[in-house]
Amino acid sequence: MPDKSDKHGPKLDEEIGRETQGMVSGGHATHAEEFKETEPFSDDHPADPTTPSGSEREGSPPGMSARDVEGRSALARMLSGVRYPARPNELVRHAAEGGATDAAVEELRTLPKREYENVADVAEELGYGREERRY
Repeated sequence: MPDKSDKHGPKLDEEIGRETQGMVSGGHATHAEEFKETEPFSDDHPADPTTPSGSEREGSPPGMSARDVEGRSALARMLSGVRYPARPNELVRHAAEGGATDAAVEELRTLPKREYENVADVAEELGYGREERRY
């Protein structure tokens, strides 16, 4: 037993030797030969990313249309930086000072006089819909 190490003991050395035998002797199924296997391929043509696919609601959360999502997103950008809870006059002032369009500012002026907790609260009041829980 000249090749055995005294670090592990003879029994563990034999077990390690059996486990590594394929690597040392160049066994039949090594990782080095994986490159010889051909990769699977498909005759299907890849989808054209410029063509519309799926329904109109694809990508929009349940309870909201794609138009609702876009409108709510524009509203959130317009009201970025508002401290909530906020009243309609604060929202109007913030939007006007931020360069929002006259139509957007007028839309905010139609809000009922109450405190709004967040952008989703404002969006729901303006009719953009409210996202339902996904989980």
